[in-house]
Amino acid sequence: MLCQTVRSIHEISADEWNTLAPGGNPTVKYEFLAALEQTRCVGQLTGWTPTHVVVRDGVTGALEAAAPLYVKMHSWGEFVFDFSWAQAYARAGLHYYPKLVSMVPFTPVPGPRLLARSSAARARLVDTMLATLADTGSSSLHLLFVEDADREFLAERGFALRKDCQFHWYNRNYSDFDAFLATFRSEKRKKALRERRRIAEAGITHRTLAGEQMDEDEWEIVFSFSERTFAVRGHQHYLNVDFFRTLSAACPGTVVVKLAEFRGHPVAAAIFYVGGDTLYGRYWGAAADFHSLHFETCYYQGIEYCIERGLARFEPGTQGEHKVPRGFEPTPTWSAHWIEDPRFKRAIQSYLRQEEEAVDRYMEEARAHVPFRRDAAT
Repeated sequence: MLCQTVRSIHEISADEWNTLAPGGNPTVKYEFLAALEQTRCVGQLTGWTPTHVVVRDGVTGALEAAAPLYVKMHSWGEFVFDFSWAQAYARAGLHYYPKLVSMVPFTPVPGPRLLARSSAARARLVDTMLATLADTGSSSLHLLFVEDADREFLAERGFALRKDCQFHWYNRNYSDFDAFLATFRSEKRKKALRERRRIAEAGITHRTLAGEQMDEDEWEIVFSFSERTFAVRGHQHYLNVDFFRTLSAACPGTVVVKLAEFRGHPVAAAIFYVGGDTLYGRYWGAAADFHSLHFETCYYQGIEYCIERGLARFEPGTQGEHKVPRGFEPTPTWSAHWIEDPRFKRAIQSYLRQEEEAVDRYMEEARAHVPFRRDAAT
């Protein structure tokens, strides 16, 4: 097998890459990763330098395995926080950056990271990723938001596992939103209905827009809402409006927007990705302050969308205990880490064992607050 790194996903054909990633997750598709590069959301200037790993058949040249990989000079946009690790390196007089990260940039969506036709190809893929540590002078390799199959394989190879928690919604064959709310305890159901009623009484309506059908003005408005959310927190948006336009054109049906309007004027929007049987909530923003607008636009509208289209799962993003009383359930997520320095490797492994116990306690406490009746299927 021939193993190598490439500086751009455009050095690989879309058909080759997508053959290795045939599932419904849109974020690992060639078009998604290519749009990030094409619109300069990733690159040296952003601190995400593409260094994708590929494994080819030594005779035919056919692509046998691939992994999205980036050289990182910081830890922003990853959603698996290791700033304290970098500080510990600095105190020891060592450099934590650069490091290698395998994930979809700015996208905390669990999915496959080791795209391979066979176990042998997957093993060669990991070997090449580890060899790339020395080639790039990196301290460590991090595969973030990995699926179970990758997690088990990496654990067998000696990677340290890190557990975290997101809150996901699961469609239990609900016929409509009322059927979903019927599984709630009475006081929780009344609260959800009250939140939705506030939006209706305020005169706010929602439209569902397909990304590929939106014109430039609509995208500018929607993106400005999302950009405002970042600005309020003192940050610049990770992405740009050209990314959403490019992705929408390249993958029709992938980007969906819920647009909130007051008296015919846009006041808020939530941007979602759709793939397979799952809805992925990503970005939101508003130009006006209406009670419960965030819950309606980002959560209830997404749940209705899933029920109407028979989607099985809704992943609304990271963090947020406020999702629990609205029907989202604690769900574990995982990442895998290879630390080159043996001293730090031991220390981080010890820390991760303690952290996992804390995450388990946190998830157990969150489960105690789900809104469902005891006799409802959960």
